[in-house]
Amino acid sequence: MAASVPWACCAVLAAAAAAVYTQKHSPQEAPHVQYERLGADVTLPCGTASWDAAVTWRVNGTDLAPDLLNGSQLILRSLELGHSGLYACFHRDSWHLRHQVLLYVGLPPREPVLSCRSNTYPKGFYCSWHLPTPTYIPNTFNVTVLHGSKIMVCEKDPALKNRCHIRYMHLFSTIKYKVSISVSNALGHHTTAITFDEFTIVKPDPPENVVARPVPSNPRRLEVTWQTPSTWPDPESFPLKFFLRYRPLILDQWQHVELSDGTAHTITDAYAGKEYIIQVAAKDNEIGTWSDWSVAAHATPWTEEPRHLTTEAQAPETTTSTTSSLAPPPTTKICDPGELGSGGGPSILFLTSVPVTLVLAAAAATANNLLI
Repeated sequence: MAASVPWACCAVLAAAAAAVYTQKHSPQEAPHVQYERLGADVTLPCGTASWDAAVTWRVNGTDLAPDLLNGSQLILRSLELGHSGLYACFHRDSWHLRHQVLLYVGLPPREPVLSCRSNTYPKGFYCSWHLPTPTYIPNTFNVTVLHGSKIMVCEKDPALKNRCHIRYMHLFSTIKYKVSISVSNALGHHTTAITFDEFTIVKPDPPENVVARPVPSNPRRLEVTWQTPSTWPDPESFPLKFFLRYRPLILDQWQHVELSDGTAHTITDAYAGKEYIIQVAAKDNEIGTWSDWSVAAHATPWTEEPRHLTTEAQAPETTTSTTSSLAPPPTTKICDPGELGSGGGPSILFLTSVPVTLVLAAAAATANNLLI
């Protein structure tokens, strides 16, 4: 009986290995591609398997819970983006692959946003488009350009997939252009169109290399220079005018200057010592609209360097503080003759703590007394 347990374990392992082998080496059919709308409910059948067939479902290699099944069918409710993936159903006993579904969850396209602009006038114009909301699945766009009844070629931009370029066939034409774009995906489609005159879409790119510099010895002036946008093909034949705005960083209100020609201007009313921000826009002299604002330039008007005043350094005053110790006045001590012994000699005055002059005076007085 004890020997049968290891044998049973070996049998289970062998069956599992066989199942894995069968799964890996079953003939692989190309998965069925299916698109479903975000938020919808979907039922995935297990290929041609009967409703009551014993099957197991997996998504991206992970087993799905049995309570998601209705017989052999997989039920997915309220689809989310995370439901996208490769679904596969297998025969429960043999792990034979029965069916595969590559599911994509997304949305149908909404009306695309379409615009056209000529920044290379008079060479041509371009049109660009985008969707207002993502669809999460692949979309196909188709653009049609008409000049009157004539179909024009719209060349795809090599760098931007949502842009194409059209060359003007007749300059100064009064015939309108019509541009249509249709977008479609597996869940739906939408179309939009715009009609315009040639001159209404002319809009240059912003001026380039805007530089602002202080003017020496002028505390209220700034010199601003810029260049015509490099994309504008013929500034001699189609000149641009410019619009300059500036303000100190401490204020929110802009000041404006419109210039009919030239690529330089001197600001004469700047606040002394305040940093300024300056931008420039461009427009064709006759037609179209103003460009966007250029990259901002920053500058501060000239300020006079502070003068360093040289003054004679004052010598530090030295204060001598004297501390007087009040010593007791000198005293004169007259020695008692008895203290000098019993020699009977003349009494001698001993002066202590007395200046020399006083000692001499006392000696002289003593001598006089002796003579008397």
